[in-house]
Amino acid sequence: MDWLSDHLAAVWLGLAVAFGIAEMFSLDLVMGMLALGALVGLVSALLGAGFAVSAILAAVASVACIAVIRPPLVKRLHGGPELSLGHGKLVGQQGRVTERVTAIESGRVKLAGEIWSAKPYDETLVIEPGETVEVLEIRGATAYVHPVPSLEP
Repeated sequence: MDWLSDHLAAVWLGLAVAFGIAEMFSLDLVMGMLALGALVGLVSALLGAGFAVSAILAAVASVACIAVIRPPLVKRLHGGPELSLGHGKLVGQQGRVTERVTAIESGRVKLAGEIWSAKPYDETLVIEPGETVEVLEIRGATAYVHPVPSLEP
């Protein structure tokens, strides 16, 4: 036990390094939090605390890191913007009607710089050229649109 008390700071440093290396392989942020706890134990050992006190401080710091720091880090690392590809990125965008759109005959709308065939989402509507529309759905190569109300009388 004399050796442990004489080399307590080195033991905590070794544990911190070992947990850090283990974290590189696991990438789940648990070992990293244990490494932070071992660093707290290292600091307390350098300040003259005994093994029991530094072990308690290291355990409390590790549990606190796992409970408080890890969840937001995991959420931030695993989260990100929704990726919309292909036709899905057009849904919700607005465009301008270039040819009359009816339920019987497909018209044309300009969406994101491209001309698309279009039908009204509500089959009772007729949408005239120049009106602004919003894409509600894409089926095949046809955009199903609905007019966007304007503030002009």
